[in-house]
Amino acid sequence: MSRTLVLGGSRSGKSAFAESLLTQAPAVTYLATAATDPDDAEWAARIAAHQARRPPHWHTLETTDLAAELRRDRAPVLIDSITLWVSAALEEPDLERRADDLVKAWTATTRRVVAVSDEVGSGVVPASDAGRRFRDALGLLNQRLAAAADGVHLVVAGLPLRLK
Repeated sequence: MSRTLVLGGSRSGKSAFAESLLTQAPAVTYLATAATDPDDAEWAARIAAHQARRPPHWHTLETTDLAAELRRDRAPVLIDSITLWVSAALEEPDLERRADDLVKAWTATTRRVVAVSDEVGSGVVPASDAGRRFRDALGLLNQRLAAAADGVHLVVAGLPLRLK
């Protein structure tokens, strides 16, 4: 499988499962989409926990230009996460174009790629406009990535369920 989407809720184990899919690869590029905040110690601890799990031969690249990276012909890539990518781009006027570009690159890539994203369709309807826009943008992008994926997994309580 060249394109795998791993979905799950918060603290479901989706990132660890996604990482396990690439443990045999001799090299992996880890695309980290989370913005660091020097004033948020709890967030820094979460990022550090993710970093500590990665094998030493994996290369980390902090970027939100996922489409450009998918177009490169390199080692397998792990994107963690689509959720944080949408969150960072939500207020950008060109979010729809960027999402289209990402889906095109995801569909065309020759790289082995595993992407992690939160499943947002099982929760309550957010009370705020921004919350609904985020949920809708992420849910629609997840659908498009899943449609073009070779494999899709849903992780619940640390247990992966293969959907496709």
